Amino acid sequence: MIFYAVSGGIKQLLLLRILFFHYCAYWRKWKLRFFINIDHMNLSLDGHIVIVTGGASGIGEMICKVLSAEGAIPCIIDRNKEAGIRVVNEIAAAGGQAHFAPADLTDATACQNAVQDVITKFGCINGLVNNAGLNDGVSLTKGTYDLFVNSLKTNVVHYYMMAHFALPALIQTKGAIVNISSKVAETGQGNTSGYAASNGIRNEMVESWALELNTYGIRVNAVIVAECMTPQYEWWINQDDDPQQRLNEINSRIPLENRMTTTKEIADMVTFLLSGKAAGINGELLHIDGGYVHLDRRLR
Repeated sequence: MIFYAVSGGIKQLLLLRILFFHYCAYWRKWKLRFFINIDHMNLSLDGHIVIVTGGASGIGEMICKVLSAEGAIPCIIDRNKEAGIRVVNEIAAAGGQAHFAPADLTDATACQNAVQDVITKFGCINGLVNNAGLNDGVSLTKGTYDLFVNSLKTNVVHYYMMAHFALPALIQTKGAIVNISSKVAETGQGNTSGYAASNGIRNEMVESWALELNTYGIRVNAVIVAECMTPQYEWWINQDDDPQQRLNEINSRIPLENRMTTTKEIADMVTFLLSGKAAGINGELLHIDGGYVHLDRRLR
């Protein structure tokens, strides 16, 4: 009788413990949605370790927060230590978990060290988001060899290096890679040869990597950004003599609702592509731009 009483008590304790952990998980996700104002998509990413380069601001920051809302653990790789720690703290305050590893992504050794830092801490990598970059205005008429090569290092060489160093870990988890790219590769912009070339390479690497990594079950896709308000974009628009007029002109050319894509819309697609829900999507360039690239000229 004593045995059965003890046994029953243990079962009750185990049941209470299971219910407690389920409650904590739901509370964490509710808290993230409430305090960071992010909806939950139920993408089954709980505990997934995802590296996000340039995750300390702009699109990268929102990607990290959406990933956290889905239960994943974003690992921010960025040279801005103050901003990176801020994002980690904001995610933690909302009930999530994130990690920050400072790195100058133009340095191949720093890329390798950042990847190793994540592996050492978590033991695996489930996803890689190559996001960091800068429209640096290196033109043909005013550029130089050094400026052009530095632009490639700033915008695309680290895409290759991060994927190269993360690959063994991604093979083990059959992970996914998402490259953030720009419509500049397709539409052109002028006075930005380095950035345009870099985005063209980003896009071409997607198809090449998708073919090469198909054997390992690793999916590779790109999200193409057109007009999206970020700190970098805000700085660029403010260089105009009349920023508001310029902004109105740009919005008028965006077919869907004459508005820019939000960082949240970009982040939602990236997070979806990293999940098993996107298992059938591979080697694609997905334009999240309200029809800007493909519909604008047809509607006019």
